[in-house]
Amino acid sequence: PKNLSELLAGKIKLSTDLASKLSIMLGTSIDVWLNLEKTFESKISEIEKKKKLDGEIEVLKEIDYNYFKEFGLNDTKSSEEKVANLCCFLNVASLTTLLKKDFLVNYRSGTNKITQKNIINSRAWLQTAINIGKTLKTDTFDKSKLEQYIPQIRRMTLSLPEQFIPELRSIFSSCGVAFVMLPNLKNCGVNGAVKWLNNRVILAINDRRLYADTFWFSLFHEIKHILQHKTKELIVSLDKKELETFDSKLEQEADVFAQNTLIPIDKYNNFLQCHQFTENSIINFAKSIGIHPGIVVGRLQTDGLVHFNQFHNLKQKYKIIIT
Repeated sequence: PKNLSELLAGKIKLSTDLASKLSIMLGTSIDVWLNLEKTFESKISEIEKKKKLDGEIEVLKEIDYNYFKEFGLNDTKSSEEKVANLCCFLNVASLTTLLKKDFLVNYRSGTNKITQKNIINSRAWLQTAINIGKTLKTDTFDKSKLEQYIPQIRRMTLSLPEQFIPELRSIFSSCGVAFVMLPNLKNCGVNGAVKWLNNRVILAINDRRLYADTFWFSLFHEIKHILQHKTKELIVSLDKKELETFDSKLEQEADVFAQNTLIPIDKYNNFLQCHQFTENSIINFAKSIGIHPGIVVGRLQTDGLVHFNQFHNLKQKYKIIIT
């Protein structure tokens, strides 16, 4: 009675031995019971699969699938196919992996600034960048070589993307840096990231803010993180400092490095003494230090010295296209 009760309640599986005893007791073939068990397990599996798919679809709803179509994912109206395509592309067994606390980066709890949508999309963007970075071939990381290239990289601010991007990739590769440029994924909130892979490093950056001044600031910010050489950490740069592993000292160092590399502090302070910022004065100052005038405008805006609506004609927009 106990065995039958547990069997009927689904607490135990129908073993071959139990099926044999039931067939003898009730005068049936053993196959009758084994087939029933097979049908039962198939139905249970179907129910579990449906539950899992429902959870996957909830995550899918938070992601802009069209973004990943640019990487070659099939255009489909089927949510199930979209889930399967994204799992394959991201190299994860389930989209719900993007919700796991220890997947890539952890966000501080009890905050209203970071939503579940932000967490899902930031992790999807980071996973994409890391997966692409792993496929890029580079030399072994060479810190001194990268430092020597910094003035040359700075001069690229005067060039167009189609000119400086191939050169940047070549320079970074020779220094042991896999350089990944991706379009921004809606709601990801990430500006850039640095991820170490043994004796080389991935530097990922996007066009979230579109303007050249923020692109170059973010790039040099991430270069500083590389030079800090925190090989055991995935360093993610956000506007909102809500990462559990957030180190304010490292971020501050990276900010100061980016600012002073782009615009030397002594020359910037001398420029500020004029107390009058015009289009011509900005252009002349930028020319004197060999940098794009839009970067000077961005610095002045950030420091609150000119309004964010001023001198937009001097700023340049970038857009990253998947090729």
